[in-house]
Amino acid sequence: MEFRILGPLEVWDEGGEVTLGGPKPKALLAVLLLHPNEVVSADRLIDELWGEDSPERAHAALRVNVSRLRQALPQEALKTRSPGYVLRVEHDELDLHRFERLVDEGRGLRARGLAVEASERLRDALSLWRGPALSDFAYESFAQAAIARLEEIRLAAVELRVEADLALGRHRELVAELEALVTEYPLREGLRRQLMTALYRSGRQAEALGAYQEARRALV
Repeated sequence: MEFRILGPLEVWDEGGEVTLGGPKPKALLAVLLLHPNEVVSADRLIDELWGEDSPERAHAALRVNVSRLRQALPQEALKTRSPGYVLRVEHDELDLHRFERLVDEGRGLRARGLAVEASERLRDALSLWRGPALSDFAYESFAQAAIARLEEIRLAAVELRVEADLALGRHRELVAELEALVTEYPLREGLRRQLMTALYRSGRQAEALGAYQEARRALV
């Protein structure tokens, strides 16, 4: 079983993509995947799934959606544990866990001066992203903080990969990528610093100075 949240929520098994039984069971799974192997209380699940619009018999409605989700998942994956439920996720079944492991490996390789291996490992990590995390829940309140946190760790991995590529002398080929990233994330100082470095090392000192001045204006 493979759970994917680095993009639209998907579940895959040996037979292909798993149908999750409707929007509410899918949202329920999303909440549980943000807290894998942890007990999430029924009250919290109700609040996350329905908020102020929770039905009169909210606990009964939750049990119906739990039952539907259980039909889509392997037996014993979703367990009842007082005061709620726990989703059992094995090692590397969740793409986020694989991403974090690969990033940690890449960071360790970079610290040891193995820039080639670090760059490759970090590219492997970033290749797990299929778009914005949990993009099908972009407007759901329960996902907002998680989406922001996941985007932050993705950008940190991008910066780490760029650092490895800079160490490998790939300055010229990084300029266009960094210019696009700075346009998309204008207040991210690390990306602006890396753009200035790439420009300077490419022999484009005047443009590097211009990038510095633009960074000052943007950050002020």
